[in-house]
Amino acid sequence: MDLSNNYTVEEQETIRERYRLLIESLQGKMDTEDEGFIYKAYKLAAESHKNQKRKSGEPYILHPIEVARICVAEMGLGPTAVISALLHDVVEDTHVKLSDIRAEFGEKIALIVDGLTKLAKSYQTDTPQAENFRKVLSTLLFDVRVVLIKMADRLHNMRTIKNMPNEKQLKIAAETSYIYAPLAHRLGFYNLKTEFQDICMKVMESKTYKEIAKKLNQTKRERDEYIKAFIGPLEPKIKALNVPYRITGRPKSISSIYNKIKTKNVPFEEIYDLFAVRIIVDVPHEIEKQTCWQIYSIVTDVHTPIPERLKDFVTTPKSNGYESLHTTVIGPTGRYVEVQIRTERMDEVAERGFAAHWKYKGVSSHDHFGPWLDSIREIMEDNEKDALEFVDDFKNTLFSEEVFVYTPKGHVRVLPKGATALDFAFSIHTDIGYHCIAVKVNNKLVPMGYTLRNGDQINVTTSKNQKPNEDWLKLVVTSRARTRIKSAIKEEKRRIGEDGKEALERKFRNLKISFDDNIDILVKLSQSPSRIDLYFDIAQNKVTIQQLFKHLEVDHGKIHKIEVVTPEKAEPEVAKRRPRKNKPLAVIMLNGEPGEKFQYSFASCCNPVSGDNIFGFVTTKEGIKIHRYNCPNSEHMLSNYGYRVMKAEWANRQEEEFIADLMVTGIDQGVGVIQNLTGLISNQFNLNIRAFHIEGKEGYFEGKMSILVHNTNQLNLIIKSLGELEGVSNVSRIE
Repeated sequence: MDLSNNYTVEEQETIRERYRLLIESLQGKMDTEDEGFIYKAYKLAAESHKNQKRKSGEPYILHPIEVARICVAEMGLGPTAVISALLHDVVEDTHVKLSDIRAEFGEKIALIVDGLTKLAKSYQTDTPQAENFRKVLSTLLFDVRVVLIKMADRLHNMRTIKNMPNEKQLKIAAETSYIYAPLAHRLGFYNLKTEFQDICMKVMESKTYKEIAKKLNQTKRERDEYIKAFIGPLEPKIKALNVPYRITGRPKSISSIYNKIKTKNVPFEEIYDLFAVRIIVDVPHEIEKQTCWQIYSIVTDVHTPIPERLKDFVTTPKSNGYESLHTTVIGPTGRYVEVQIRTERMDEVAERGFAAHWKYKGVSSHDHFGPWLDSIREIMEDNEKDALEFVDDFKNTLFSEEVFVYTPKGHVRVLPKGATALDFAFSIHTDIGYHCIAVKVNNKLVPMGYTLRNGDQINVTTSKNQKPNEDWLKLVVTSRARTRIKSAIKEEKRRIGEDGKEALERKFRNLKISFDDNIDILVKLSQSPSRIDLYFDIAQNKVTIQQLFKHLEVDHGKIHKIEVVTPEKAEPEVAKRRPRKNKPLAVIMLNGEPGEKFQYSFASCCNPVSGDNIFGFVTTKEGIKIHRYNCPNSEHMLSNYGYRVMKAEWANRQEEEFIADLMVTGIDQGVGVIQNLTGLISNQFNLNIRAFHIEGKEGYFEGKMSILVHNTNQLNLIIKSLGELEGVSNVSRIE
């Protein structure tokens, strides 16, 4: 294709080289017709994006080419996905219309490209990000390739995220961590999930990421030597099995190590299973299980096993098709080593997830994705659910940990960790959930909200007189159960509300106005969530028709709110009631403007300290709240309400004090612990302690301190100094 009119000589060479790599990755996966369509898509994309550049300054066409290559080389997809990936931005960003795509490439490609195209900017919505998520995710039901291409698109954007402005990086990372990383996990793309999580951490926790990466690099030679010493005695015994095998050893991802540091509340130096050894054998499907267990036997003969750390995903695969044996053993010098044992087929399913699952369909009798797609279908069927509810419910289906429980007949059911007995009832059948009156777990009667554990056998007792109620929503975590309960409650409200509807219709007839033309106006003026809720409240006497129409009047066949004339003297009252700033908040710059121009306060959920990465969030009632980017709530806010986020940075003033919460653990030496901790804060640093709680437990203590500091430098110095006190094992900031 002639690129000379649109690109420089250097750009032409780069574009042709990237396209060549794409075609090479497709060898064996396409015929002559496919190759013709791929070239046509490449040609159209190159021409359409000719005047566009990425933030890095490179031609935009390199992005769709790379997305297409990722689809093939890293996700195992084929020509249809490549054509769609090459065209995924042309409708959204160029003059090309969807009808043009349909005419040139057919209905299937047009449907996929449409699924990948964001909603038009003219589409009015309060939650544009959530609406776009909903559009993309709903395509799972007709062609999963839309979501897979979207994941490849996001992966390339994350790999090149350093070219974005800082605040844009943080928004994209939060969105990726909130939806795309869990989605990659659920679809079995473990490599993608790990890369998503690592890049998100690099953006949102850059300092910690660099510290862990540096420590990993410093211990690389020692780690490589240790892996050799660990593998050495295993190899002769595995060779004796006479099966092809390979052994790899690699460090755990930086994000995985960081999660372990946070959950176990220990420093990097005290995490011993920093790496995993993977043993992969190449055997026919019929002998996969027995060969994996033979390898396990060899590993545990050579190295001491820790029985409670055995996870058997070979006998019972994860719900996304993942199969492997995981065990942790004690290697040389007493260090913990995680060992993963699997076959080449299992490894490809683990690396390439959904695409490999279809390649090997028929090898396993289980359809691992069918039940999950059914749950997505159920979420989509609820037309009254708004986009935010949809995204939240969808995210709940992306559970990363599972429990395996059994029916009375011994059939296994897989549910998310945290699921309850009532969730189990709904997972069996909607009617069993509706009419559940009692549950026995392992022949013992338990509450319906009982949290399920691995191996539980559950027996549900039903009664035709039982009906769901709103309290049940507090007892379930799965989207299936929540959707079914809400549906039943809504139906019951609709039935009861018929009397309220009839009473309203009589009122409208008396007023000689149209019911259909005015009912939605009345719903809005009464601030009821819906017609059903209004009818129900009238039927239950929570509100009377007289109260509803007290401040309403009829004019030209329509109901209106009676305007209340406000006396002129009320003006000073309004001024008096205007919220006042109770302290000088000049420490923040919002969207480049001094903080005094806005009414803002610091969020109590994360207590920002000067020096933290922060953003402003416009609330509905409390003005602007300043949050840290690693706030527990930031992912949700940045992913779903990006349009309400303001750029925030610290101004030069440093005299302001900020609240910081610390967790301190150590050896309980009795007398003097409290004095040492408080003395260091009060005497050495001359800072105030707002709150302090300490508790001794069987030889160790755990203390929570809330102190006032000026900035993160001072806070980090305090954490370091506390950690150096005798008897203190760990100090961390509470997130």
